[in-house]
Amino acid sequence: MTLFDLTGRTALITGGNGGLGLSMARGLAKAGANVAVLARNAEKNAAAAAELRGLGAGEVIALACDVGEDDAIEAAVAQTLAAFGRIDACFANAGISGAGTAIPDITADGWDHTMAVNTRGAALVYKHVSRHMIARAKDGDPGGKLIATSSGQSIMGVNRSSDYAASKAALNGLTRAAAFELARYRITANALLFGFYETEITAKADPRFAEWMSRRIPLRRAGDHAGLEGLAVFYASPHSDYITGQCLPVDGGLSIS
Repeated sequence: MTLFDLTGRTALITGGNGGLGLSMARGLAKAGANVAVLARNAEKNAAAAAELRGLGAGEVIALACDVGEDDAIEAAVAQTLAAFGRIDACFANAGISGAGTAIPDITADGWDHTMAVNTRGAALVYKHVSRHMIARAKDGDPGGKLIATSSGQSIMGVNRSSDYAASKAALNGLTRAAAFELARYRITANALLFGFYETEITAKADPRFAEWMSRRIPLRRAGDHAGLEGLAVFYASPHSDYITGQCLPVDGGLSIS
């Protein structure tokens, strides 16, 4: 058996059809896990599932799901359990960049939409997944991993990003609360505070932002997506069982610069 073998385990990942989510899903698939991708775009879901099926021995399903809708999450979690019988690791990765407005221009709708996806969406996903994990623990099979995609902006300041920063800071708070509350069931909760990675979201930003970031990051480069594969596998594996309630910057040193 290899050190990080996830054969027989199931990982659910929201927003797993592209960007950081797909990068993490690749690692999970390569490690042998069954993978459930939950995301909105059916075409991207199909492409992601086809790619992931070619990477490992586990099974892959891709389900249409909007994390802004509680009923959609409940249905997708139920479909995942029907397909695989269990969920061992849940990556709450789905998120949006925010409204991009300055503080004097904040609107209630823009603020609420960012919070609904980035914070409430993760909480609702955790609600449904933790119900399964707790029931499994009560039946003598404890354990589970909750891993949130947060951001370095949750602990740093960036212009025109107050709603996004606040949503991710709240996600860090959710992580710590979940870790404390669910520890009795041997369920851990951690957050990964990602720095600058080239994704579809960052591609839409002003090119000067990428240039500014590359100068500010101590390692002088954007994050590499291949490195996220092993990171995801570690947090989904038993080797991270004694790590909980932590918010880990994954940012090339940006948060200390």
